[in-house]
Amino acid sequence: MNAEHYTYRVQWSMDDHEYVGTVAEMPSLSWLDEDQEAAFAGIRRLVTEVVADMEAAGETPPEPISERRFSGRFVVRVGEEIHRRLVLEAAEQKVSLNALASNRLAGSRH
Repeated sequence: MNAEHYTYRVQWSMDDHEYVGTVAEMPSLSWLDEDQEAAFAGIRRLVTEVVADMEAAGETPPEPISERRFSGRFVVRVGEEIHRRLVLEAAEQKVSLNALASNRLAGSRH
């Protein structure tokens, strides 16, 4: 598994007064450093070590999100009243409920 393909983020931590590097595929891992670039390098090194340890132990590391295939389909359950309001809004906009939900999730209103 290539640790470079994982989804990394570095952000300032007000609690720690340092940058914290994280990886989406392994939410239990993090790396703190006063320097933003060092936090990024640290989390990447840590992930590389964890992946190597997992593989050596015969475990399968998590698949990088960037390499996963997605169907584009997922189910969301909402209450009856929310469902009714969304169906009404979709009808008023002359779009399907699916199109309305997809546009909302994408961040647009129409």
